[in-house]
Amino acid sequence: MAFSLHGISVTNGIAIGRALRIAPSTLDVSHHLIPETGIAAEQQRLLDAFEIVRQELKNLKVSLPSGSPEEMGAFLDVHAMILSDPILTETPLELIRDQRYNAEWALAHQLDNLLNQFAEIQDDYLRERAVDIKQVVERVMKVLHHGEDHQTFASFCATVSDSRKLSELIVVAHDIAPPDMMRFKELQFGGFVTDLGGKTSHTAIVARSLDIPAAVGVRKASDLIKQDDWIIIDADRGVVIVDPSDLVLDEYRHLQNQRKLEKKKLFRLKHTPTLTLDGVAIDLMANVEMPDDAPAALDSGAVGIGLFRSEFLFMNRQGRLPDEEEQYWAYRKTVEAMKGLPVTIRTIDIGADKPLDGGQSASDAVSPMGLRAIRWSLSEPDMFLTQLRAILRASAYGQMRILIPMLAHAQEVDQTLELIAEAKKQLEDRCQAFDPNIRVGAMIEVPAAALALSIFIKRLDFISIGTNDLIQYTLAIDRADNAVAHLYDPYHPAVLRLIASVIAQAKRAGVPVSICGEMAGELDMTKILLGMGLTDFSMHFNQILSIKKEILRSDISKLRSAVQELLELDEAHEQLELIEKIKTL
Repeated sequence: MAFSLHGISVTNGIAIGRALRIAPSTLDVSHHLIPETGIAAEQQRLLDAFEIVRQELKNLKVSLPSGSPEEMGAFLDVHAMILSDPILTETPLELIRDQRYNAEWALAHQLDNLLNQFAEIQDDYLRERAVDIKQVVERVMKVLHHGEDHQTFASFCATVSDSRKLSELIVVAHDIAPPDMMRFKELQFGGFVTDLGGKTSHTAIVARSLDIPAAVGVRKASDLIKQDDWIIIDADRGVVIVDPSDLVLDEYRHLQNQRKLEKKKLFRLKHTPTLTLDGVAIDLMANVEMPDDAPAALDSGAVGIGLFRSEFLFMNRQGRLPDEEEQYWAYRKTVEAMKGLPVTIRTIDIGADKPLDGGQSASDAVSPMGLRAIRWSLSEPDMFLTQLRAILRASAYGQMRILIPMLAHAQEVDQTLELIAEAKKQLEDRCQAFDPNIRVGAMIEVPAAALALSIFIKRLDFISIGTNDLIQYTLAIDRADNAVAHLYDPYHPAVLRLIASVIAQAKRAGVPVSICGEMAGELDMTKILLGMGLTDFSMHFNQILSIKKEILRSDISKLRSAVQELLELDEAHEQLELIEKIKTL
């Protein structure tokens, strides 16, 4: 029976395909599909693991020292009974045979089903027996892994092989960590749906950079959607349609084809100068995560890279950070790919929803207001100097700028500039080339920085507004917290006034100012930002042509007064009316 689920729209487009469901606990095990010829062997591997654990339990009971509490023997007997229960083995064996799951995935899938059933039991004693089942499965998993650490969702992406095209599969998961999302770059999944996430969570940001349909914050999606269900993602509305009728499928396939035609038309604008109707030149730059994104940015018509998120080089490294050489070649590859156009490298911004290692739990993650971004870099000067030397060395091969995230205090700027000077001195001592006049900028994403902008204008060469964090800090909303995601409001009067103030102050001081947050790529915000005086945008390269089309039909001389009026409004309904009017100017 068809039904719809509603979440948060984070990308555009339509995806149609079969569900590839990754249940919460199965994110911690290896995922891959077994070839037809390997099904019998994989089933036997699972049965062998059960037999090994069965012998282990027998040996443990025999070796119990005399005088041991009776409960110890009874405990082992309970585990042996669970291990022998067909309900634990039959379904995984069927999943291996019918779905071609590997043994670990099949067993973890069944564990999820059993744990959900036990959670509904009213009797406390019986409900707590779920712990025993989990412990038995963990023993079997250990045998299957031969003592190796469990792998993550990324390992599935690395090994997936199926007769179906990946573009026909839609990943459904409780959540997907940013490092695992990066594997989507190497594959061609049709889209994804997650229970958690918000409009500016980093999973959503990467999804936009990949230009794939996605819906996040779709609560209970991973419970309600079954493996191989037909799914439609209407990413424009954040709607997921499960088991649609043939009529609905045909309608959405027609819409898909229309979208493809519209995209082809947009590519005609690639070489068109970005000028407003009244002749104001606008620079559209790209946000990227990895060096391999640079050619695509150039191909989209970007006039440079306004934000290279260097932290993605550091993620999922199991504690081993990239050394100077690895970083240097990554930055050099990026700047050379841009063929003389400017490249802005943001120094590492680890923390909150971007942990260093993909396996880090939410409870271990750094608070959005904790030791992250420049705070962490200054607390690890050796690491920071390594990154600065790598950036400086790469600056010898093209236009490069350094962007410092989350600055709030004058002393943070001064310490950073001192470390940059030290990195330059170290390179001079090595006789290694770099741009001695490399420009250094501040990322304005803390309200304190926006309100005391003169501190940064005096010391630095340019300003870039990070609207994602500026909004969350201004409104006291953790954008990674699904419970408050609906309160994230880029149109809040305080947010709009802060952004307008930063743009105006920078313009008066003659300091270049841009926006590199997600707001820069929002079509509904384009005319508002133009009316504020913004002439430098940086966004995901997949959004550039759509934004260019909007700019080409905008007249800044008509927008200024309307946007000024918008900044003076406090009431949401009055704002909404004026915003709709601005869209037509």
